[in-house]
Amino acid sequence: MKRTSVETAVGVFVLIGILCIGYLTIKLGKMELFGGDYYELTANFDSVSGLKAGADVELAGVRIGQVDSIELDQETDTAMVRLKIRKGVKISDDAIASVKTSGLIGDKYIKITPGGSEDYLQPGDNISDTESALDIEELISKYVFGKV
Repeated sequence: MKRTSVETAVGVFVLIGILCIGYLTIKLGKMELFGGDYYELTANFDSVSGLKAGADVELAGVRIGQVDSIELDQETDTAMVRLKIRKGVKISDDAIASVKTSGLIGDKYIKITPGGSEDYLQPGDNISDTESALDIEELISKYVFGKV
């Protein structure tokens, strides 16, 4: 009888440990199980070189979301970036989305510069004003070959 209670206690302890490890994996991996509290916006850029899915989206230096996916828009030959923005964050319809670099050789992220309009983007809308990343290699190439 005593052996059964010890085995049950060990089983419960192992189960609790597995649940804790699963919870930490999801939280530290920044995954959402049920979609989270986000809405989706899109933005089209001429170039998003170096930007990856999962990159941060910032407004006034505060993380408000992340890049969900990057695809090629066949009609306009531009990069279509899907952004997941935290619910409750309102972005004006004249906001500007820019691809920026954190630090000198850091990761790329999307910076949203707010506009002055009192109309806000709705889920599924497109940010019309965008700025692509500055391509350092292209700039150096132009300087070296005298095309500045």
